[in-house]
Amino acid sequence: MRHNASALFRATFGVAPRAAASAPGRVNLIGEHTDYNGGPVLPVATPLRTTVAVGPADAGVLELISTLDGERARIDWREGRATGWSAYLAGVMRELDTVGAAPAGAGARVAVASDVPVGAGLASSAALTVAAAKALSLLASVRLSPRQLAGVAFRAEHDYVGVGCGIMDQMCAALARPGHALLLECASLAARHIPIRGRLLLVDTGTRHELTAGALNERRAECEAAVARLKLDLPELVWLASWPARWLPRLKRALPEPLRSRALHVVGETARTRFGAQLLARGQVRRFGELLYESHESCRRLYECSAPELDLVVAAARRAGALGARLTGAGWGGAVLVLLGKGNGRTGRGEAKVAARIRRAFATAFGREPSITAVRPSGGARGGRLG
Repeated sequence: MRHNASALFRATFGVAPRAAASAPGRVNLIGEHTDYNGGPVLPVATPLRTTVAVGPADAGVLELISTLDGERARIDWREGRATGWSAYLAGVMRELDTVGAAPAGAGARVAVASDVPVGAGLASSAALTVAAAKALSLLASVRLSPRQLAGVAFRAEHDYVGVGCGIMDQMCAALARPGHALLLECASLAARHIPIRGRLLLVDTGTRHELTAGALNERRAECEAAVARLKLDLPELVWLASWPARWLPRLKRALPEPLRSRALHVVGETARTRFGAQLLARGQVRRFGELLYESHESCRRLYECSAPELDLVVAAARRAGALGARLTGAGWGGAVLVLLGKGNGRTGRGEAKVAARIRRAFATAFGREPSITAVRPSGGARGGRLG
């Protein structure tokens, strides 16, 4: 992928790039919509990556080319506000400039190559912003820590682009470790790597969502409204995920619908995620899988962020004998994560059987087949100077 981005840079701008970096997409095992509510999440990085190759340009100018659309663009990020995918790059440059880690003159030529699908719930925007932050800071000869890269990327997406996201995606893209999930407490940013012994399949339904102006921002506003009401009972409450589980009856009395359902999901998902990390650490994959089914049902019923395609895949996976399955990546479309056993000599045959049953059920209902791939937990951002 680095070769692809570097080749695209050379073909477009006629010179070789000076630096390049890549960052992965992510699949969230459990902890849906807890990140921006101050709760825990448990993502893994995917082998799918976005690579950004960069070189110098005029001050304040971003010259952009990407495999996303093949269109070349030139923007002055200091004048007005960029739109489309270029807004993410403008946001990254703004944040790097703020912290003194931007290239000279805060201008750059940028080529992007990616195999992380957009809108599939795999954090394509975080892969882009983390890779861009690393590549551009390397061009500036500034070494940012993984946590600093995540912070720059988060602020670019949240503050500049306007997506009501939490910091899970950026932290996973920056800090992930091969063969492990990242248990991240989003309020404190405390992080711990948890080994994964089960096997994972990702079912991309092909149904896409647009988060910037959509239901994600609506759900975030609902959660903030729930916190404001609950402060009457617990004035020190800052995060919805911090509401004590033993006080659920009080929460139900305090909140009207739909705030009640949103809060019940967040509090329940917080408990499931922390317990799930303990189960994975002990190698109790089967019990962990049960939590995945519980999580999906909570997303479907309480948070109302599922979709018919996602529900069908989860049901088909259960009938096929999968240990667990749930929507991943906010919902309203995108992908389903399927958990299988630890594996033995029949591993390949078992995966093929589950995948075949899901494909048949999906094709019968929707007239097309979903994309199904194995997920092997990968590492975080990496890169270097090229000249």
